[in-house]
Amino acid sequence: MDTFVLQNDTLRLEFARDTGALVGLAAVATGWQILNRPHLGLSFRLLVPLTTGDPGDAAFAGRMGRAHGERRHNPVYGEKQRLTALALAPDGKAATFVWDGVTSEIGGPLPITLTLKVTLTARQAVFAMTVENRSQHVVENVYCPYLGDVQPPPAEEWFKTFLYNYATAQEWPLWPTFRNLRGYFGVDYPTQFGPLSLSCGAPMSPYILLRGEKQGLYVGVAAPSSELVAWHAELRPGYGSSIDARVPEEPAISGKEVATRFAAVHLPYVLPGETRALTPVALEAYRGGWQQGVDVYKAWRSGWLKQPPLPAWAREPHAWQQVHINSPEDELRLPFRDLPGIGKECARHGVKAIQLVGWNDGGQDQGNPSHDPDPRLGTFAELKEAIAKIQSLGVKVILFAKFTWADRASERFRRDLMHLTIKDPYGDYYHYQGYQYQTATQLLDVNTKRLIPMCFLSEEYLRLCDEEFQKMLDLGADGILFDECLHHSPALLCFDTSHGHRYAAPVYANDCKLIENFSRLSRPVNEEFLFAGEACYDWEFAAYHLSYHRSENKEHIPLTRYMLPDVPLMTAVTGFHDRNMVNQCLLYRYIISYEPYNFKGHLDDFPLTMAYGRQMDALRTELRDYFWDGKFRDKVGASVTAEGKPHHPYAIFLNRKNGRAGVVVANYDEKKSVTVQVALADGSLPGRYRLVDDPAWRTAKDGIVLPPASAAVVVE
Repeated sequence: MDTFVLQNDTLRLEFARDTGALVGLAAVATGWQILNRPHLGLSFRLLVPLTTGDPGDAAFAGRMGRAHGERRHNPVYGEKQRLTALALAPDGKAATFVWDGVTSEIGGPLPITLTLKVTLTARQAVFAMTVENRSQHVVENVYCPYLGDVQPPPAEEWFKTFLYNYATAQEWPLWPTFRNLRGYFGVDYPTQFGPLSLSCGAPMSPYILLRGEKQGLYVGVAAPSSELVAWHAELRPGYGSSIDARVPEEPAISGKEVATRFAAVHLPYVLPGETRALTPVALEAYRGGWQQGVDVYKAWRSGWLKQPPLPAWAREPHAWQQVHINSPEDELRLPFRDLPGIGKECARHGVKAIQLVGWNDGGQDQGNPSHDPDPRLGTFAELKEAIAKIQSLGVKVILFAKFTWADRASERFRRDLMHLTIKDPYGDYYHYQGYQYQTATQLLDVNTKRLIPMCFLSEEYLRLCDEEFQKMLDLGADGILFDECLHHSPALLCFDTSHGHRYAAPVYANDCKLIENFSRLSRPVNEEFLFAGEACYDWEFAAYHLSYHRSENKEHIPLTRYMLPDVPLMTAVTGFHDRNMVNQCLLYRYIISYEPYNFKGHLDDFPLTMAYGRQMDALRTELRDYFWDGKFRDKVGASVTAEGKPHHPYAIFLNRKNGRAGVVVANYDEKKSVTVQVALADGSLPGRYRLVDDPAWRTAKDGIVLPPASAAVVVE
């Protein structure tokens, strides 16, 4: 095989000169042979359905490959194509591959030109593909880069993926087991795409790590583009033992090569006569844990993502309460005139803000996108007066908001909104299953309100959202919390060109523009207006100030906190003796959102949680240079052991004023005490520690004693 090599500080790439296939890939620093079987090398893959006509035409949408002689499954396999041109840069840092015309499996030769430029930076290999479609068909899918046989790092016990999902990380095994994420009935081989519409790829999850414990391969988009790029893995030919999802141990089984393929899958829908440059994708080998892999992304993203100025009150250590006052099943828990009583409770407990849920007409998750106050709870004037009274107590009021959906059961949807919905390739709107509340009828999903994702690419819909947002401004609120701002499930692309966008446009493209529009409205009224969202994905922090999520899991990975050390992040605390969740808030600098009875109760309902939470907030306020204003480093920079074995959980913060480290160590065990030793990366030992609920400082020389469900702060 005639090949050539491109190499930088982290990767050695070997390509076949005749096909352009990537036949070798190695990590320079460690020697890890990521791809080591040249005959399994791949270059790209296309899907070009044999359907013809104008994609904007209703007849095309209705047909979608059903007409006689037409066929959707018409792949183009790059490994079967031959290059028509290959150009190598004189400095050896780039190569340009051209396939001028390709041959598809069913449709034969197609006048589609692919130009792939692979460029090396000091540490990355960037793959940039351009598609020139002169055929009469649509190029739907492009796999690029496409890795044919990803090997686990040597001397590792496991190999898995790592990608963003709901403020934390989602991990799926690649080896020695392989997690299948799609129904076996729908694929030939065990397959991994992330959850549909959630974390399947960019822009929500703009990178993925393929990692062992000590090293990994970073794969991420190399441009801040809203275009959909999904991360895909596939085990061929399948399991050795399906009962435990085990990857075959042999290089071949039953005469078939065993290989784990990986690809960045673009869904560009390049139309006939169109040329499109796809989002470039970067590869980089790294050493270390997930934190070092994420550092690759952070270094790139820091060059262009700018965060909005944070309202002054939100910069301080503080806590919130979330209060729900109505749902689609009409509890009507609290009239507007009684809301100041909640404000008094918050003021008495030192809670700074209320997130008010279910105040809108119909209650939580009904009547969307309406943000009119529910008349059964009181008048607009009564809600506005209640908000003002609460604010006079020194407590902020944040109104729960929702713009992603329309309530399919509402007359407004049928009359005014249906044409603004996200449409699928058949011209139908997508629908989301909705949420169940309170009654057996709804909890059994009999009368659930179905939710229809709306198209943010429609300027008409954005204007409607502005009108709805103005109502909350007029109420005098201190901010909004946009629930489910993080997704448009189950929609990824919109095919309705009447909205003013292209065919198959990415529906995440205007997520930040919506909030930027709101900010222009709020700025003359209240410069301190807070924009919060639920589990905002990383790029949304160009517009949002604060993010709320739920993280009740002992193995929670604080990924958003690591990516954005200074952004206010908040999590739910619902238990009646919820010490461990309070400890998690200290560990990861999360704001407490007190939510007794699943955010339908009062702060006085769980005095044990309130008392411990106040102690924790007092401690991190006292030591805010470390544990509030300090730089969060997760576990990078220290180790914690118990009886010689690694201990979990703990987190390191760097004091920005003196550069010293502070460590939070927690004991999640609710029955047993544990004694731990803390060692800093430079070999030094911290000097003293104290517990959240005990003000006495103790020497850390002989170990740190953590009672059950306790946490300690450790400083030099």
